[in-house]
Amino acid sequence: MLEDLKAEVLEANLELVRRGLVVYTFGNASAVSREHGLCVIKPSGVPYEKMTPADMVVTDLHGKIVEGSLKPSSDLATHVALYRAFPNIGGVVHTHSRHATAWAQAQREIPCFGTTHADYFHGSIPITEPLMRHEIESEYEANTGVAIILRMKGIDPLGCPACLVNGHAPFCWGKSVTAAAHTAVIVEEIAAMAWITVTINPAARPIPAPLRDKHHFRKHGPNAYYGQ
Repeated sequence: MLEDLKAEVLEANLELVRRGLVVYTFGNASAVSREHGLCVIKPSGVPYEKMTPADMVVTDLHGKIVEGSLKPSSDLATHVALYRAFPNIGGVVHTHSRHATAWAQAQREIPCFGTTHADYFHGSIPITEPLMRHEIESEYEANTGVAIILRMKGIDPLGCPACLVNGHAPFCWGKSVTAAAHTAVIVEEIAAMAWITVTINPAARPIPAPLRDKHHFRKHGPNAYYGQ
């Protein structure tokens, strides 16, 4: 079942390795088949160099295993929560990439300091509220998804395809798992540039809205004109 999607999910996971966004068995990527109402996700704790498409785990959108002999990623409940909440996304990627995770650990959103950031995000990359003790001790991964969904309320998920989880790390998404992996690469680059920016100038401010909007909407939306 879903053989092509399994191969795409594996390739997205391997892209995270190639780009240096994960070490050992950190991180995970998944995709959703809206047609089947199913999620395909990386297995938990399996070294990337040993994974095959057949190792991918298929679940329903409530996390029930439909196909696969391995345990799914421990972050499955977060992934399926995002699929249920954001019907236009097709893939989710979670990393512990160095700079983006540092911003999450610093409990700071990433301000839109420049046009490179604005090319991909219409404003800051947001961060969730900290989880309460009872949210951590009971259904932690599902509550992580709830925290992201609450923070994204009123924000177009495809206009802001990532969110930092407070004290944890980034979750990214896109129209496909390939797009979500691309976003994860961009988030790490933006996070690194933002860190350098505040190191050079601790008083740095976000770019003006007209410049932000110009760069964002020339790539996104009905009047976009960037590219072929």
